[in-house]
Amino acid sequence: MLACGAWLKNAACLLVDGTPIWSAVHGDLSDPAACAALEASVEALLAGHGAPIAAVAHDLHPDFFSTQLAVQLASSLGVPAIGVQHHHAHIAAVVAEHGINGPVIGLALDGVGLGTDGQAWGGELLWVDGVQWQRLGHLVPLALPGGDRAAREPWRMAASALHAMGRGEQIASRFAPQVGEAVAAGVQQMLAKNLNCPATSSTGRWFDAAAGALGLSVRQADEAQAAIALEAAAARWLEQNPHSEPLHGVRIDAQNRLDLRGLMPALFDASPDGVDAAAAGFHLALADALADWAVRAAMERGSRDVCLGGGCFFNRVLRERVTTRLQAAVLRVHRPLEKGCGDAGLALGQAWVAAQQLVATAPQEHTTKEPEPCV
Repeated sequence: MLACGAWLKNAACLLVDGTPIWSAVHGDLSDPAACAALEASVEALLAGHGAPIAAVAHDLHPDFFSTQLAVQLASSLGVPAIGVQHHHAHIAAVVAEHGINGPVIGLALDGVGLGTDGQAWGGELLWVDGVQWQRLGHLVPLALPGGDRAAREPWRMAASALHAMGRGEQIASRFAPQVGEAVAAGVQQMLAKNLNCPATSSTGRWFDAAAGALGLSVRQADEAQAAIALEAAAARWLEQNPHSEPLHGVRIDAQNRLDLRGLMPALFDASPDGVDAAAAGFHLALADALADWAVRAAMERGSRDVCLGGGCFFNRVLRERVTTRLQAAVLRVHRPLEKGCGDAGLALGQAWVAAQQLVATAPQEHTTKEPEPCV
């Protein structure tokens, strides 16, 4: 199996008899040099291993260079091109690396990945059993005022949260000192009229909203800068106050969506000397809610394994709190090890799902041998 990876921190993976053979990490495919490097890596992987390729796996997003390259390669090789949903691949990568047999519950938390409904996902509770998987729940979506621009400007996500809380009329006055009256008023109108405001369930965007609400970040010069600032504030507080309590206000709605809107008033109304405490309370509340959500799903589905995937789990405060609570519920917790939890390791999950899919659809006489676990 050859997998071409995702858009961010791209790396390709060749899965040979259960063993992953990796390319270098090429970086983000917005850079033409990274695209050229991916092409060269794929050619080197194919040339360096004589086993015939059974399929080429890729992300669902049709505009990714990695997707287009995978489709072209599959066509030239005369093999299937198999699309794998981004968050399914995140959890599958953990399953593959740890050689887990049977169904798992997955928490896939990141900035963005295209969902099967065409929407931007990123805060996902999944059930995964090989090629079979199901989206059990997700974070309540936030609007992205200005589309992708909102991912670069956390104040916009904070404005979106204010709107979602029913306090949209406060956007212009609150953010005008930071971004200018005209821009703040424009975003307020965009949200009120739902103009150029696609929705996302992204955990990363909720972190941006929290950082923007606390005044920790207005615009990001680097990826995840706002989330890193929010984590640093939480860590400072927790180092001095290890027995802090989480904020209150998270709930699970009738659609099994985790609703974080109830956490936001405490952030918007925090005093300057209460920022670190509020950041810590947000982290603890989110982590506890995620863990409880996953525990309930594990009990309902009869699984004892929970896999953590997606770049939000680089956040140590979040990762350790979620892990501790899951283990307290006597669940086995697994996370990516070799490549980390972000997109650099995603291709392994793509390749593993593609392998499972080929086995599931092969003629019966060829299905007696299961794919070997990755080592």
